[in-house]
Amino acid sequence: MPGKTATPPRITKFTNCRIVHGNQLIEQDVWIDSLSGKILRDQEAFYELHISPDEVIDLGGRILAPGLIDVQLNGAQGFDFSVPKASKEEYDEGLRMVNKGLAKTGVTSYLPTVVSSTPEVYWKVLPSLGPSGAKHRAEDGAESLGAHVEGPFISPGRNGIHKTDVLRTAKNFEDVVSCYGKENMFGLSKTVRMITAAPEVGSMVNNIPNLTAQDIIYSIGHSDATYEQAMNATKQGATMITHLFNAMRPFYHRNPGVFGLLGQNEHPRPFYGVIADGIHLHPTSIRIAYNAHPNGLILVTDAMKLCGLPDGVYDWTNGERIVKTGARLTLEGSDKIAGSSATLIECVNNFRRWSGASTAEALNAVTATPARLLGLEGVKGTLDCDADADLVVLTDAPDPYSGPTLTIDQVWKRGVKIYDAEKEATSNEV
Repeated sequence: MPGKTATPPRITKFTNCRIVHGNQLIEQDVWIDSLSGKILRDQEAFYELHISPDEVIDLGGRILAPGLIDVQLNGAQGFDFSVPKASKEEYDEGLRMVNKGLAKTGVTSYLPTVVSSTPEVYWKVLPSLGPSGAKHRAEDGAESLGAHVEGPFISPGRNGIHKTDVLRTAKNFEDVVSCYGKENMFGLSKTVRMITAAPEVGSMVNNIPNLTAQDIIYSIGHSDATYEQAMNATKQGATMITHLFNAMRPFYHRNPGVFGLLGQNEHPRPFYGVIADGIHLHPTSIRIAYNAHPNGLILVTDAMKLCGLPDGVYDWTNGERIVKTGARLTLEGSDKIAGSSATLIECVNNFRRWSGASTAEALNAVTATPARLLGLEGVKGTLDCDADADLVVLTDAPDPYSGPTLTIDQVWKRGVKIYDAEKEATSNEV
């Protein structure tokens, strides 16, 4: 009938596809349900429940992977999570634009990251950055899994581009809570999921057990910690390292610093973020870290709002200015790196080329591994039955300049297709 909107198929079956299974790609069909937003047990659906798919999609041998997860993202689409707006409504509208834009890059879940700021900034922005939860609709795009607050309890000597006049020390846990806001740290209104802080600054190391007791991940970062101080932080409950090698004491043969945590065997080795944009780290540094602890590597973008914008000079959150030259972002008047403008799939491609990792291993670094860090095994980062039906369809094709390259063809959120690269290209041509 004219004017009637077509409803999406409830049950979709993907066939003739390769999926990630451990560290390999295997051929296996996948069934999803747009009503529950979950991946189905295909044998049970067909043989026991007698369900037939409403749509069968032959992927022609392409890769079907879980939706990508970025645990360090400062902004996108011209929107910066660390900059409050005149109203919450205006800020939330910016978030909606980010979520839809991210989905086109294959990112279906992320931790919106707020850099070192004043308490007043945290109080204003954090209420909007909590987990999206059940209210999130497929058409909304990528969802927040909770906020990542990077600072302000960091080392002034390892601040990177974080403005030093907003940095703080914490004498006790109350100092931490008052900085971020009690309602953002506890209970049903809790929005903070991960905190990056330097354990050697103030009494921060003593606050780690209090944070982890609230199911908040403590990540060591922007830190001048010695190996012994970093080890003590892991004993207290730290489970993550923020952008390994960047903004931390360099590796030294008599004091390996934070990097040394990847080589110790006394305690579980932490997860660690790596920015594989070709700017933050030398490819060999990434390969060394990966060989030391392959199961802990998580690729992150550390992306800023400048992603997708033309080259030029832009105002930064702290009153300084950022120079964008291609993917390279630097603080005006210096060589200090000011974040990344690469997408997560670009980082996956770089990592695969540089590390020698298989395609499945490279995809795990943006799916299964961050899901383990976040305690979301079986829900995100997997194509196992009953997991969220967040999916990406990928083509693995040769590139004349850089070699084999994964590209995003389709993105599905909670069982509904929300992005089709072929259709978008056709509409742009029109």
